[in-house]
Amino acid sequence: MESVEQRSATMHAVKSRDTKPEMRVRRLLHRMGYRYRLHKESLAGKPDIVFSSRRRVIFVHGCFWHGHGCKRGNRSLATNAEYWSKKISRNIERFSAQVEQLEAEGWRVLTLWECELQAGNSLAATLRSFLEKEPIVLKTDPLS
Repeated sequence: MESVEQRSATMHAVKSRDTKPEMRVRRLLHRMGYRYRLHKESLAGKPDIVFSSRRRVIFVHGCFWHGHGCKRGNRSLATNAEYWSKKISRNIERFSAQVEQLEAEGWRVLTLWECELQAGNSLAATLRSFLEKEPIVLKTDPLS
């Protein structure tokens, strides 16, 4: 069992930028020939990866911190459970509002989960599809 000081040190060491999953995605995108910006502060949620000319953003989420439904994200903690439950719920609500705002501003959003990156899914195909696929534009003029 960790002491309070050990737990505090562990939690303090958790990074919000340049995490292993984020770096994996960034390296792959770079090898695929894509160039991007990082953590653009003018956008809601400061997306991890931003493709301004394509109006696309990517968030790379840790399963625990963002309440994913997988084994790692769905675990409950024995210590201070109420605090963590509230914190993760607030994270989920805040992210949902940020996605709504980005989409309302014309951005397309992709969320990649830590567990999906580890599962060996075809990440390159997912990224290429997200970045290259043009959204369907509905014609409003029936004569055109």
